[in-house]
Amino acid sequence: MAKKTTSFICQACGALHSRWQGKCESCGAWNSIAEESPAAVTLPAAHRSGRKGRLIELQSLAGTNDSPPRTQTHIAEFDRVAGGGIVPGSVLLIGGDPGIGKSTLLIQVSATLARAGHRVIYVSGEEAVEQVRLRADRLGLANAPVELAAETNVEDIAATLSQGRTPVLVVIDSIQTMWTDTAESAPGTVTQVRSSAQILIRYAKQAGAAVILVGHVTKDGQIAGPRVVEHMVDAVLSFEGDGAHQFRILRAQKNRFGPTDEIGVFEMTGLGLSEVPNPSELFLSNRDRGAPGTAVYAGMEGTRPVLVEIQALVVPTSLGTPRRAVVGWDPSRLSMVLAVLEARCGIKLGGHDVHLNVAGGFRISEPAADLAVAAALVSSLSGAVLPADSVYFGEISLTGAARPVPHAPARLKEAAKLGFARAVVPDAKAKERGGKERERDSAPPIPLDVIGSLADLVAGIAARGPRRNARAVEEA
Repeated sequence: MAKKTTSFICQACGALHSRWQGKCESCGAWNSIAEESPAAVTLPAAHRSGRKGRLIELQSLAGTNDSPPRTQTHIAEFDRVAGGGIVPGSVLLIGGDPGIGKSTLLIQVSATLARAGHRVIYVSGEEAVEQVRLRADRLGLANAPVELAAETNVEDIAATLSQGRTPVLVVIDSIQTMWTDTAESAPGTVTQVRSSAQILIRYAKQAGAAVILVGHVTKDGQIAGPRVVEHMVDAVLSFEGDGAHQFRILRAQKNRFGPTDEIGVFEMTGLGLSEVPNPSELFLSNRDRGAPGTAVYAGMEGTRPVLVEIQALVVPTSLGTPRRAVVGWDPSRLSMVLAVLEARCGIKLGGHDVHLNVAGGFRISEPAADLAVAAALVSSLSGAVLPADSVYFGEISLTGAARPVPHAPARLKEAAKLGFARAVVPDAKAKERGGKERERDSAPPIPLDVIGSLADLVAGIAARGPRRNARAVEEA
């Protein structure tokens, strides 16, 4: 009889280890390795009997099938992130911090579909049925014909879902609470999460029902459990937000049926999540006009242009090491911009604390924000107020050059729609190329202040004055 061995699996990344150790060598997490007994591996009956497998039908890639049908949830921001609606037989994984509103969003989606005549099943592994009803009643959705269940055994859930009419949508809240008889480990472990997700994905593909899995996140913001689950599902959505702000952002990190990096913006209210059709106008509604250290950045999130305010505060430091505080942007990117300002433009920031904030709790990931960040930093240091009707976008290289970024016509069109009169953009040829693209896209013309390097931007801001620290900003 073969000896039954055990495995040591990291509960953070799913890496296998031959023995227990305090730190996982793959992801660097401490005290995340747990001992698990491997599930019994059984071969299909065809392999045990020696029978050859049946032949499958091979088809041409150049088929004539139409695009997969989609089910509209009639929540425009959710449909935008999903790629135009929910595809039957697809599996979506939604992750987010505790209390961010994942369950609230999915209850609203379920209620909307159920009221449209579709069969929707909501399975909760964390709350009882009465608790889910209380939340639905608070949101004004108590009369929606959504079928509820409180269960954690995946085999029982799959057997129940197979009875009656095939549901259009099944919500599993959450995948970390599910368990299967095929694995001997506790719920929430890597083995249980992987096995449970595999059973639910197999049901979705065979039955043609869309399944949404809710996933917990780690302290680093990553979805807890093995990364293989993210590869198995069709779409991975991240629900982001700051507890101090009412805005919530649904971001597509992976989507087999639509563009990635697409976002949907919601506002948390007393009656749940409401859609924000124009997030730029909302993010700029309370911006500080006439104050130094603020710049409006024209960014792109997926296919949607978004305008946000970037705030910078540069003050003399009383510490031996200056402080660098960043909210909503990459700290490494800020360090690079500060280094370029000092090396290429002669601006001494080594004796100043730098605080940078993206207003509204928004998070920026693209390098096109370099120019807006640099403008806000120089404005705060010199005391020069930037024009309230100007937007900034462009990438800064280590040589001090300003480089163009894609989707300039869409950025300019959104800025013109909100009443901005000018745009500061890089590259001396951007004016000609941007004009041609705007004519093709029928975007309203905006006068461009074209710059070739970061030094040009600094010189233009320093010329406005007044200067609070004349020695800090040298002549460019």
